[in-house]
Amino acid sequence: MAAPTTDVAVEPTAPARPAEGTDPALLIEASVLLADAALAARRTGAELTAAWASWRVGLQAVRRPGWAFGTAVSAARALTDPAGLGLAVNGGLVGETVRSVGAMARRRPAAVAMAVDAFALRIEAAARAHPNLAAPLAKRFTDAVVAGRRVEALRAVRELTDLLGVTRTLTTVSPVLMELLALNGLLDENPTNDGFAWVTLAGGVPTTDPFVGLPAGFIRHLNPGRGSAERAEPDPLLERVLTRSGNDIVRYIDDISALGNHGLALLRRIACADGTERYAVLLPGTSFGRLSNSTPQDVVGAFDGCLRTDTTYTRSVRQMLLRAGVPEGAEVMIVGHSLGGITAINLACDLDFVSTYRLTHVITVGSPIDNKRPADPTTQVVSLVNEHDVIPGLDGRGPASANDIPESWIELAWTDETYDYPLSHAPQAYADSLSDSQSAYRDRVNALITAYEGEIVANQPYQLRDK
Repeated sequence: MAAPTTDVAVEPTAPARPAEGTDPALLIEASVLLADAALAARRTGAELTAAWASWRVGLQAVRRPGWAFGTAVSAARALTDPAGLGLAVNGGLVGETVRSVGAMARRRPAAVAMAVDAFALRIEAAARAHPNLAAPLAKRFTDAVVAGRRVEALRAVRELTDLLGVTRTLTTVSPVLMELLALNGLLDENPTNDGFAWVTLAGGVPTTDPFVGLPAGFIRHLNPGRGSAERAEPDPLLERVLTRSGNDIVRYIDDISALGNHGLALLRRIACADGTERYAVLLPGTSFGRLSNSTPQDVVGAFDGCLRTDTTYTRSVRQMLLRAGVPEGAEVMIVGHSLGGITAINLACDLDFVSTYRLTHVITVGSPIDNKRPADPTTQVVSLVNEHDVIPGLDGRGPASANDIPESWIELAWTDETYDYPLSHAPQAYADSLSDSQSAYRDRVNALITAYEGEIVANQPYQLRDK
């Protein structure tokens, strides 16, 4: 297994200038301490609430009314004291009802105040590494979000959009997008989306959407189907691209680009130089034409893939390998772009899948995967990230995050001239960077997958569908 590293290449034509002020690493450390304190305060509030609302207290009240009254008063003071925990009631039916009323009344517990400060420190740290975030109008927007001034935030983002356009505005705020969404969840009057904020603060995997608080189970119902895979014939363009393919990361990305994002995936059978027959699976990303379509490669599927590991896309890929007759125990490498990369790591998380096939490599291109962990620790995970790309940061880990990836993973990150999203997210932008300015990264990835060198015996596209 390759040595664990996280490399960042800075664009030579636009070198980062050192920012003045506090070291960003110290800001992140301070945010971690505040986050821990906020989470501890929230847990304390939940424990006090549970004790206060316990049936045991009610039972004791019958036997010892004086003791029960004193206990209830003490707990109520601890849970509502503005100089202490604030309105810290949470958890259970009673606790969540009181918390919801407090949220609508804009009562801010101490835990929320500390969480907001922790997110603010993360945003400040990110602004040191991304000067565009420190520009007056962008800073006005982030400061308004931190302060909970939504009208001012809307005005600032509208002015920012008028000045920069939608794509560049999105690219500007992308390093702290998860922090901004979490802050909105904490400071709005909707108590149902607070869970997203607390999970983001703790570095966990959100199980709800950040706006309404819809659970992953609800999104699953929007993405139904057991998944299917049928052999498909390549069109002339795809056939021409596949004829020049080989065991090279740039060629793999070119092939994914040629597959498009309308439901096709590719299964490649390789007679490798060491005499072993291995398989490479190529998975494209999301089609943004419609919210939902008949294939797993749609926007609903992208949300589902971020929140869960068992999706129509993963089930379709399993069907593809089954229909192709890939033998159990065969060595498989999966290369995926965007949602394809999410699906690759989701398959790596599937114990049944990695028990059936030997998943040697997962290579993701512009994918938010850092909140997932493979079931087989020997699976080599390689994440390729253009730092101007908005999508990889949607897993909650970015320049402002204190969370890191496992030591066994390899993350290769860079910036290039494709500043604006969605251009920065296109597979061809990644292929061009690896062919040109990041050729050393190309060589490094290729060195990791030398086992797959050999004669391509078959390139078979499959049409994947939800049902």
